[in-house]
Amino acid sequence: MPAGALPLTQLHLPARWEVWLDFAPVKALLPLPVLLLVLPAVAWFFRDTWKELDKEAASHRAAMVEQGVTDRRALHCLLIVAVSLTIKDYFGGRPFYEEILRPFLASRQQAGWHFLHLEQFDELFGYGWWVFSRVFGYVLLPFPLWKLLHPRDSLLDFGLRTKGFLSHAWIYGLCTAVVVPLMLVVANQPDFGSYYPFYKQCSRSGLDLLLWESIYIIQFFALELFFRGFVVGALRPSFGSSAIIAMAVPYCMIHYGKPYLEAMGAIIAGIVLGSLAARTRSIYAGFLVHVTIALGMDLLALSHRHELPVHFWPALR
Repeated sequence: MPAGALPLTQLHLPARWEVWLDFAPVKALLPLPVLLLVLPAVAWFFRDTWKELDKEAASHRAAMVEQGVTDRRALHCLLIVAVSLTIKDYFGGRPFYEEILRPFLASRQQAGWHFLHLEQFDELFGYGWWVFSRVFGYVLLPFPLWKLLHPRDSLLDFGLRTKGFLSHAWIYGLCTAVVVPLMLVVANQPDFGSYYPFYKQCSRSGLDLLLWESIYIIQFFALELFFRGFVVGALRPSFGSSAIIAMAVPYCMIHYGKPYLEAMGAIIAGIVLGSLAARTRSIYAGFLVHVTIALGMDLLALSHRHELPVHFWPALR
């Protein structure tokens, strides 16, 4: 650089396809043909699983009619889903943390809990509450309620059995291979780059990134256990394969507020992961797919912003 010359920052010029993808009318309508192409392929791939679910449901409903018993599984499940999601949404965010929990942590720090370093990790503590509220809403509330209402049901049948997991591991690999290229396309969207990771101090240190991803993974396990374990497991005897679609609706809706293409993609993801859980009778493969995508999206967003941490330990004050 010549003496006295000002340093110049080279601007990134988006490719033509990136410009078109960010054009609102194109962005709004683009997922529709994708859904029309992908969903029939998903239906074909899981056709045997869906047929088996429908046969099981037909037998269950016939038995209910023969016994003269009213099947209340769907009523109980959907009411629990509505209550759990509403409590989680209204009390699981930053406002509750700011009003109730942060003053408590501040008082504890003043009383001698200096290891909290609240000034530096306040945002992470807030997300700690966010994760706990989801564990409560997704697991600690619905599962005991269901056991109380349906004591004969084994909670292990709600996606927690490990038998046969390795024999279905190839499906995890296939789903990952399909989703990763789509994730790389979505990663170029401006709203994606500014949205992830949720915890904005991830770039400060490797410890910040590690702590965030650790609690993020816990949240995903609770989420999979709720949607693919509890909802599908509770509804499949009554709804058959339609239990997967019934689950995919609220699953898509919890993505509102996230990048648009991700929210639309949640329709496909919900159906695929629900079908995978029904086929394997386990949530573990879907959990691994979800975690792989989530961690990848966080790391891609940090990389695109050139904000991957360079030091492991944060400078504590």
